Amino acid sequence: MHNTVELLLELGLLIGALGLLGALAGRFSVSAIPLYLIAGLAFGAGGIYELHAIDGFLEVGAEVGVVLLLFTLGLEYTPRELLGTMKTSWLAALVDLVLNAAPGVVCALLLGWGPVGAIVFGGVTYVSSSGIIAKVLSDLGWLGNRETPTVLALLVAEDLMMAIYLPIVTTLLAGLAFSQAAWGLGLALVAVAAAFFVASRGGATLSRFLASPSNEILMLKVMGIVLVVAGLAELVHVSAAVGAFFVGIALSGEVSRQAEEVLEPLKNLFSAIFFVNFGLSTVPADLPPVLPVAILLAIVCIATKFATGWWAAGRSGSAFTGKLRAGLVLMPRGEFSIVIAGLAVAAGVNATLGTMTAAYVLILAALGPIAPRLAEPITARRKAKLRARRRAATAAAG
Repeated sequence: MHNTVELLLELGLLIGALGLLGALAGRFSVSAIPLYLIAGLAFGAGGIYELHAIDGFLEVGAEVGVVLLLFTLGLEYTPRELLGTMKTSWLAALVDLVLNAAPGVVCALLLGWGPVGAIVFGGVTYVSSSGIIAKVLSDLGWLGNRETPTVLALLVAEDLMMAIYLPIVTTLLAGLAFSQAAWGLGLALVAVAAAFFVASRGGATLSRFLASPSNEILMLKVMGIVLVVAGLAELVHVSAAVGAFFVGIALSGEVSRQAEEVLEPLKNLFSAIFFVNFGLSTVPADLPPVLPVAILLAIVCIATKFATGWWAAGRSGSAFTGKLRAGLVLMPRGEFSIVIAGLAVAAGVNATLGTMTAAYVLILAALGPIAPRLAEPITARRKAKLRARRRAATAAAG
């Protein structure tokens, strides 16, 4: 009875606090994500009060939150649209890999973490947070923008790269020969290809199976399919988020609209829990010693991600505003970075790597939802300057 009381009180107080933080963010027209992260810091180890009773719930809820964020993002696109974007964005994906893994590799080598530490930390700085970016795109109403398919293609390419990268890193950390992981790696690649094939060929069948006049039944069917596919994706070393995303793009027509509508409240709840849980995993007292290097690294990676998004969006035909949005929205790091660092710390690579990752991710996760809001003011100032120049030129010519 005592455990039940503590669980319900902690969960109720946390969700109520998140509601107040969300209302505060709405009052000032900013994203609530940084406030959720700070709440996690406040109620984690070393914070003002440590939540014990709901640890397990928060971990599971965080996983569900990422899955639902990527599923609802997948609902916005069809397999044909995604395939067309990927065909035209493979070069951007390669540029993304080179530009954004390099800072982590160089930093790790300079800090003396060795070749394995460098490979691990390169992954930390390379991969953006699909969960945070999906939330930002939704919050700002950018899902229908011209540059968004390019951003999405880069995110999907990063998640797919993780399907190849994680088995390799796990093998290196275990000190095993690469040949011992060959079967797992091959299975991961086959699973990704099969998921896309099923999404593109079997979407209509899946939509008919899930269709229901009852919102309750539809919600249960969709949640069941999404979670099962996400679990199977993890089983074969593919991100659960990638599996959920493919389920989203497989749905079409009225079922897609209904699924998005009935799952919206669940997505909002569990995505908030994801960001809180991320903050809970960090001990505040461990952050100050690594902050200078983390801040410098974050500045470098802001520049490389911005350059990636700007160039990729420009290559796909976006104008100044679209390129600016793409560069700014790709900034945050999150779930994958923490997972990669956790594997390294558990294998005994270097304890500082985990703390550095936490500081680095917190900086970019906090700035990530804020930076895209600069796009509109910057564009407005640019237009005003151009108009002023035209008027000056006209006056001079007259």
